[in-house]
Amino acid sequence: MKKNPELYTTLLGAVAAFCTYSCMAGFRKGITAVQFEGIEFGGVDYKIWLVTAQVLGYAVSKLIGIKVVSEMKPHQRPLYLLALVAFAQLALLGFATVPAPYNIVFLFLNGLPLGMVYGTVLGFLEGRKQTEILISALTASFIFSAGLVKTVSLLLMQQGGVSELWAPFITGLLFILPMLLSVWGLSRISKPTEEDKSLRTERLPMNRLDRKKFVQTFPTGLALLITSYVLLTAFRDFRDNFGTEILKGAAVENPAIFALTETLIAFIILGLMAGLRWVDNHFRAFTIINILMVAGALLVGLSTWFYQLGLLSPGPWFMFTGLGLYMAYVPCNGLYFERLVASFRYVSTVGFIVTLADWYGYLGSVAVLLYKNFGQPNISFQAFFVYGCYTLSGLYVVLTLFSYASFRAKYSAGLGASKIVSPT
Repeated sequence: MKKNPELYTTLLGAVAAFCTYSCMAGFRKGITAVQFEGIEFGGVDYKIWLVTAQVLGYAVSKLIGIKVVSEMKPHQRPLYLLALVAFAQLALLGFATVPAPYNIVFLFLNGLPLGMVYGTVLGFLEGRKQTEILISALTASFIFSAGLVKTVSLLLMQQGGVSELWAPFITGLLFILPMLLSVWGLSRISKPTEEDKSLRTERLPMNRLDRKKFVQTFPTGLALLITSYVLLTAFRDFRDNFGTEILKGAAVENPAIFALTETLIAFIILGLMAGLRWVDNHFRAFTIINILMVAGALLVGLSTWFYQLGLLSPGPWFMFTGLGLYMAYVPCNGLYFERLVASFRYVSTVGFIVTLADWYGYLGSVAVLLYKNFGQPNISFQAFFVYGCYTLSGLYVVLTLFSYASFRAKYSAGLGASKIVSPT
């Protein structure tokens, strides 16, 4: 490895990023496996309260992260990561020990730090020749980990005798040591080389004025993209948080199905995204990414149609909706903006743009949860999910195509010329 430092950095970065974010899910996603059937407060299902509180905390975290993540110095990242997950785990302890419904606030506190983890990890990986491979590993982790953590939590309750209130905390405990090792691995990644900076544009912290100028440079394209991302995030969160209820409505109650389907999806997405490493022209890669995103949204709609026609059984249908979702969702968590920044030679940090999009995305997720509970309380989770599949498939495609057209127009007009665009 010493004879090939680039290979060493790629392998270490990919494994460390994958494991770090997988471990983070252990501190957040344990609650998704718990159903709390028959429990309500104020006429609202208890789990709806919990998921809404956690997602709202996650959304607020993204708002805070717009400043914190974009201004964070490289040497601060490891300590930030450990502090964020430690706070989240303490919140789960509060959730387990404080009686309901007063423990709902601890799910908000649990989400409050975790929304900054992704942007912080992304800062280790962006702006390199191998960034596609590194970010592919990172994004594959949140597909894989969602299924893994849900399965672990279910097994703790079904076979380990752990109560529903304690399951999220005990699940988090299992991920503490792996988290420490993973963050240590991230801290050992070398800095981007001069060649990396030349090929991908230097990545620097962004102050408030830098962030404002970036948004003003691409107003239409970003607005349309973020609107489409709100749909993706809300859909992804609903599928993730209520996957147990969706499949139960389809008469599927196998706890291993989540790990099986999401692991398969993760490998497919990893291959698709990593393949972009060999596309040297940045705007051509950006175009391919947009095509994959549109194809993913269409797959969600088509697979749901086939399921309703009886041509797909519930398990494969759930997997195909996940595959289509993540074909669109994964690029927006790094690769889309990585190639956008490189295409326009804009000195910035991808962590800022991703966190900005996430802030609006999770607000949309909260809105969908509230609409499901108060606007459509009598519709089953499965039926509501089916409607969501068709809505995403149609509206997302339109928004993505118009967003791409806006960026292409700016690129064709000369903004994507070879000279570097500096925010200052």
